[in-house]
Amino acid sequence: MARRAHNFSAGPAVLPVPVLEEIQRDLLCLPGVGASILEISHRSRPFAQILQQAEADLRSLLSIPEDYAVLFLQGGSRLQFSMVPMNLLGEPFNSAAYIVTGSWGKHAANEARKETTVEVAWNGQSTNFDCLPQEHQLQINPAAGYVHFTSNETIQGVQFATEPKVGDIPLVCDASSDFMCRPIPIKKYGLIYACAQKNAGPAGVTVVIIRRDLLERSRDSLPGYLNYKAHADANSLMNTAPTFAVYAVGLVARWLQNEIGGLENMLERNRLQAKLLYDVLDSSVGFYTGHAQPDCRSLMNVTFNLPDDALTAAFLAEAEEHDMISLKGHRSVGGIRASIYNAMSTTGVEQLAKFMTDFRNRNS
Repeated sequence: MARRAHNFSAGPAVLPVPVLEEIQRDLLCLPGVGASILEISHRSRPFAQILQQAEADLRSLLSIPEDYAVLFLQGGSRLQFSMVPMNLLGEPFNSAAYIVTGSWGKHAANEARKETTVEVAWNGQSTNFDCLPQEHQLQINPAAGYVHFTSNETIQGVQFATEPKVGDIPLVCDASSDFMCRPIPIKKYGLIYACAQKNAGPAGVTVVIIRRDLLERSRDSLPGYLNYKAHADANSLMNTAPTFAVYAVGLVARWLQNEIGGLENMLERNRLQAKLLYDVLDSSVGFYTGHAQPDCRSLMNVTFNLPDDALTAAFLAEAEEHDMISLKGHRSVGGIRASIYNAMSTTGVEQLAKFMTDFRNRNS
């Protein structure tokens, strides 16, 4: 087998090696099925069992109550940017509140404007999204149909440590980039959605967790695929499901439960790994400058800049020579982005921290 690099990609991202090994063993032929997961019908009994088990494993891992439906959809977060307002709004709910803390929150609000009136409860654009709002800064219309926020912004590297307080208004979260990185108090949410290609599995499936009473807001006049209730009624099999991606999500959920020991343990590991990198930033005497303010830093995406573009280019080139790949920051922030999702090994983070210290010592 070719040597695996330490993959710091923001997504599609690193997957757990034990999951990849199980996929490799089963890819040619699922045990007892006689065909690959890539070949079986989404209407077949084997896939029905895979789908049911994936949902059961997610429910167990995240402690999802029965009064929430779990859907496996396609289209990624960008489709959810439209589906959320389409399904949750309409008389008497004619507007939605958006907390805009980064590029993805901005995209979500812009798409929602095509469907409804968007009232921005807070916007961090003036400081290039380097912080999060304080509770007293949120301006939320109590008549809003829902409040939307992005729990972790991959590009800017800011992350909510706790949910914003919105009273009785349904709280909607784009959790795509930190889903399953820590426990989630599901009861605080009306709807959570997450495309899989960060922590949950490969690209191709989006998990939607929605409080069942909110399904009644889905109007019959909506196009079929864009109707949450239609998907819930069809058990996520309204059309051909992303069979392989659903199968992989189930494997990742079982890995988190059986090998990591649950999401509390995962959170502790994520905290320790993020600290390794943030300690290097904070001790670099200005050589590395973190983008996010310290009290808002992400456990998933560590973003920082070097003194100039030449040093950034040298950093990226040398890192790749040391088998550390996909560290280039997004163009809107520049610099470096180290995405350290659940499956990133502690060895990989330690190697990056050591390299950062050595690079600074040689170039400062």
